[in-house]
Amino acid sequence: MSGPLTVTVGGVSLRAPVLPASGTLGLGHNRVFDLGLLPALVPKTVMPTAREGHPAPRLVEAAGGIVNAIGIPSGGITTFIAQDLPRWTAFGPPVIVSVSAGTPDEFAAMVEALSATEVAAVELNLSCPNLEEGGKAFALDPHAVASAVGACSKVATVPLWAKLTPNAQEPAEPARAAADTGAAALIAGNTLLAFPRDAAGAPVLANRTGGLSGPPLYPVALRHVDEIARATPLPVIGCGGVRTLGNVKAMMAAGASAVSVGSATLQRPTAMIDLIAQWEAEAMTRAAAE
Repeated sequence: MSGPLTVTVGGVSLRAPVLPASGTLGLGHNRVFDLGLLPALVPKTVMPTAREGHPAPRLVEAAGGIVNAIGIPSGGITTFIAQDLPRWTAFGPPVIVSVSAGTPDEFAAMVEALSATEVAAVELNLSCPNLEEGGKAFALDPHAVASAVGACSKVATVPLWAKLTPNAQEPAEPARAAADTGAAALIAGNTLLAFPRDAAGAPVLANRTGGLSGPPLYPVALRHVDEIARATPLPVIGCGGVRTLGNVKAMMAAGASAVSVGSATLQRPTAMIDLIAQWEAEAMTRAAAE
C-alpha cells in the first residue's frame, strides 16, 4: 500500500519511514494495536543457538532513559524460523529479522537460512563480541565489520542491513567497511554502554553494565547519522531517542532515510502508530493546501 510517506530503504518498501528498533517489539503488542499497521516488523535479535540472557535485574530507568542488560535471550535460529517467523509474516508488513553471533561464519549461517524464507531483509546486529578477536564488539572494528558483512554477502539473497554502534569513536570507518562489503543499509545505531548505580553507589544491574537508550542518546545518534550519511552512499536508519515527530524530522534532516523507534515503544506501545498518524495527517494537509 502506497501513501504520502512511502519510501524504499535498503531494498525494502515501507509505507512510512518509521520502524521498530530490534528488541522492543513483541508479538504481544498485537493485543494493544494491530501489528499489520506498522511499515515493517523487526523481531528481537535472534542468536545461533538457544540462550537465556542475563539474570535479573536487567532493566532500569536512568538519566531520563533506560539501561538494559537483557543479554539477548533467544530460542536459536532453527526454532525462530520454524515457530516464530510464520507468526510474524502473517501480519503482512515486511519482516526484517535481526541476527547476531560471535563469529562471521555463524552470522553467515543464519543469513543463509533466513534467505530461504519470506523475510524482506536481515539486520546484522554487530554489537555482539567477536569471539575470534578477543571479545571486542564487531561494530567497533572496521575489519571485523568487513569480515562479518562480507561473509554474509556471499550467501545472502535478501538485503543486509548493518546495525552499528554509538560506542564507536569514528563511526564513519565501520560504516564504510559495511558499505564496501555488501550492506544495503546502515542502522545508526544501538545502545550506548553505561554503568547505572543506586544512591549508595552499588550496581543496579546483575550484569553491572548495560546499554543506554532513550532521550539521552538522541544527540549522540544525530551525530552518528550525520557522519555516516556523509561517509557512505547507503541509506541510513537513525536510531536513538526518537520520540516525537520533531525528532523524526531532525533525524531526516541529518541524513537519515528512515528512523527506528525503541525505548518510546517500551514506555508507550502505540508510539510508532501515533508518530505515523501525525506525519500522514501533516503530509495530507500540506498536499491539500498546495
